[in-house]
Amino acid sequence: MVTAPDTRASDADTVADLPDRGHTVGLLGLFLVSGAAALIYQVLWVRELGLLFGSTAQAAAMAIAIFFAGLASGGWFWGRRVASSARPLRWFGLLELGIAATALGYFLLVDAYVAAYHALFQLVGDRTALDTVMKALVAATVLLPPAWLMGGTLPVLGQHLVRGRQRLATTGSVLYAVNTFGSALGALAAGFVLPLVLGFRGAYLLAVLLDVVVGVAAVFLARRQGEPVATRRDVADATPAEHEVAEVTPRPAAAQTGARDLRLPPWLIWAAAFVSGFTTLAVEVIWTRLFSQVPHNSAYTYALVLATFLLALSLGAAIANLLARSRRMPSELLLGVLLLACAAMTAISPWLFSARTDGLRLVGADADWLGYVMAVGGLAAVAMLLPGVVLGATLPYLLRTLQARVAAPGDTIGRLVATNTVGGILGALAAGFVLLPVLGAWRSLLVLAALYPALVALLAVSRPSAARLGAALAATLGAVGLLLVSPEGLSIVRLAPDRDESLVEVREGSQATVAVVSRGDDLALRVNNHYTLGGTRGLDAERDQTVVPMLSQSDNSEVFYLGMGTGITAGASLAFPSVERVEVCELVDDVVGLASDHFRPWSGGLFDDDRVTIRAEDGRTCLARDDATYDLIVSDLFTPWKAGTGNLYTRDHYATARERLEPGGRYVQWLPLYQLSENELGIVANTMDEVFDQVTLWRGDLFAERSIVALVGEDGGRPLDPDVLTTRGRELVDEDLPDGFFEAMALRMYVGNVTASGRFADAPINTDTLPHVEYEAPRTQRAVRAGDATFLTGSARESLYEDLAADVPPERDPYLAELDARQHGYVHAGRSYSVFRFLDGTGHPEDAEPWLDEFLRRSPPDARGREDLSPARRMLPRLDAPVPGAAASR
Repeated sequence: MVTAPDTRASDADTVADLPDRGHTVGLLGLFLVSGAAALIYQVLWVRELGLLFGSTAQAAAMAIAIFFAGLASGGWFWGRRVASSARPLRWFGLLELGIAATALGYFLLVDAYVAAYHALFQLVGDRTALDTVMKALVAATVLLPPAWLMGGTLPVLGQHLVRGRQRLATTGSVLYAVNTFGSALGALAAGFVLPLVLGFRGAYLLAVLLDVVVGVAAVFLARRQGEPVATRRDVADATPAEHEVAEVTPRPAAAQTGARDLRLPPWLIWAAAFVSGFTTLAVEVIWTRLFSQVPHNSAYTYALVLATFLLALSLGAAIANLLARSRRMPSELLLGVLLLACAAMTAISPWLFSARTDGLRLVGADADWLGYVMAVGGLAAVAMLLPGVVLGATLPYLLRTLQARVAAPGDTIGRLVATNTVGGILGALAAGFVLLPVLGAWRSLLVLAALYPALVALLAVSRPSAARLGAALAATLGAVGLLLVSPEGLSIVRLAPDRDESLVEVREGSQATVAVVSRGDDLALRVNNHYTLGGTRGLDAERDQTVVPMLSQSDNSEVFYLGMGTGITAGASLAFPSVERVEVCELVDDVVGLASDHFRPWSGGLFDDDRVTIRAEDGRTCLARDDATYDLIVSDLFTPWKAGTGNLYTRDHYATARERLEPGGRYVQWLPLYQLSENELGIVANTMDEVFDQVTLWRGDLFAERSIVALVGEDGGRPLDPDVLTTRGRELVDEDLPDGFFEAMALRMYVGNVTASGRFADAPINTDTLPHVEYEAPRTQRAVRAGDATFLTGSARESLYEDLAADVPPERDPYLAELDARQHGYVHAGRSYSVFRFLDGTGHPEDAEPWLDEFLRRSPPDARGREDLSPARRMLPRLDAPVPGAAASR
């Protein structure tokens, strides 16, 4: 029987070199804080670079890749550099201070980039490759210095605390666990607390302060306690050449840390580290996509999912620490079991996730705020925590297989983490840009799971024998089996058969999962399963988002659309002969593709007209990068609580948009009242009011309860010219109708003057630094579910309309100063009809009739009726032709 050699002498040799327990605990506390600061940086960097470069998958991937490249190169460099240092703790402190200093440089670099942005864009133009290179250079300048220093903290602190090879795995895994746990805390702080308490800039400065505190404390401890030079020459003083020789040269058993830990060739260990990083980050990307299908995707949801994943990695490192202490099983066998466990947990995760969400049902749909957070956290714990723990145990456990390596602890840790991080970079990129678009989420997880048994097969054949060859064959068959498994019964789009829904087409792209769903004869476009971007069922309402603002726009030759959806809204602009150029920016490229393929008959020629340019880019970035100006900028409907949407309601964005308006131009911000409380509406309205000289409110529909409105901002405070209403209306209608018809159709949609009323003057200003909407809207949405708040629907909507009219009646409204009494009556008529629709639609027909009578009395004969009063429906040609070939595609 083979037994492990007696290692008691080795332990005794290292005890004297170990720092005292209090010193170690203190350093672990500092390292936890360092991890929290690092995640705060990362979250804020990704967000800020998204604002600069656009909130696209490509921009986020570039930022993450550069950040991780800095970590990898820093780990490799500092691990080798600290191997010959007598004072690694001092180096750790200096690294932390260096991180703080280089992080502060971020402000100068970003401000310089913003100042030079227009000149740089004019230099590269629409050349995508040059634009990408420019952005990469800016991101590298901002991220690489601090990330490179961050990468050195783990190997440098490991060099200080690991005083013998026997403790490489146990001490190294503790460091990894503590730092990663700190990262999880940092993710929660950056997602739940800091943005509203300190703002993003304040949160960033807090992270800088934390690094300064850690750095100063580490330097102080190094001076107070002193740092013994490692006494074991085979660990600290071996030359690089000796390191390499030792990796391939057997050593006497007496010098080994355990014969069972010497059986793996070095190349296989590095390969395992690389594959572990590749699969772990790839799986995280895919899990994040799956989580985007089931909850309301707010900033809080993203933070909770990220924190859960980091917690799983931390717990995995703790498990690895326990496994590293065990000598009952050879490390080679234990590593194989761990890899097979990773394969099993990754492979079952599709079915586990689908079962836990009941086929991608919306999680916590009716819960209050706390209940929702617990529901998402519970789902993350079930679907992600256990698999993540297994995945997270692999990397730190590999330290045990490297305990026989004749090298300084810092060098070993640095090389291992660098190799793993490089794998992580490639895994994240492969998952986002190859696996998801080509294979989809479910099959991608099975392919990633197959990598683990393939690695076990390599592990088995590294020292051939009959038993090992059999194990290798079994592992290979397992990998092939996973590749052949079909995720039957798993759908990436949840349908409602009771509503006659069926899937027409779905695309899982790098940015989102986009689907076209049919319901009877209607088509709808959905993103990430539960966000409907529009459809043929709401044809008139979507076209009114263009018709309503354009009827009152004096010049509309140049029009910009921020967001496209189905293309129905933007396409309506082409019905106006005066329109000469239409620019459309849509964030998700698959939305553009599916809209073109399935909604072309209703788009008014949007995808064929030479006047139109469609870009699959971030709309905010489209406006910021170019000097082109427009007569009308139309910002589409967005879900207020969705992560990233709040960036489109900030003072910074509105200031940029104002610069892109021609004299007399207007910015139109559409808002869904059925997803806003008066608090969020007030924040957006007051933010626009701070940027524009005059802000007015317009109806987007005349529905009974759930309505949309437009905040229209313009400079100069000019009054409305009533002649414009007739001129624009006659562009659309060939019939010989009186002027009153066109005036009535437009003015009944007017609600009131936000600026003159001062109604929202005390609301907070939404900025990029202090994003109230992004962090308050999700809480409001949950409060509405719990009955503690209300959206602006039904009676709340009518109260809003009534209060604005009472604050500034049409006869005293400076925007309506050029209207006569008859035209003022059309505004009152719109208010009367809105009340009628609400009362009639909520079962109070007797109370509703007087309001209808008032509406009819004030309206010209051609513009009367009980229904079908949408301007688009009455003035644009019908577009209700069936989709060619739609029946066959369903």
